[in-house]
Amino acid sequence: MKQRLDPLPESDANASFRALAKALASLERVDEVAAFLQDLCTPAELEAMADRWRVVPLLLQGLPYREIHERTQVSVTTVGRVARTLEHGAGGYAAAVRRQYPRLAPGH
Repeated sequence: MKQRLDPLPESDANASFRALAKALASLERVDEVAAFLQDLCTPAELEAMADRWRVVPLLLQGLPYREIHERTQVSVTTVGRVARTLEHGAGGYAAAVRRQYPRLAPGH
């Protein structure tokens, strides 16, 4: 993760993060979001994010971590991190799952 010599004040960092979230929310089509992400992220960052999202539905189906790894080649460590975030994160995965995979959403 990038470390600044002089870190931004937390309020500036939060404002920047919110501005980024607002920019993403303003995009209406998949191709717009894809183009924005390609402009914003390195190929490695995109691959890492795609890997995380790819394991979410498999976790929600109850597949064991090792089986998810075998199917996706995503590391067991990453699968575990995604599982923890599904349980204890900010709710972003859950919001996206409700829209993209409503049958898999917790409580369905």
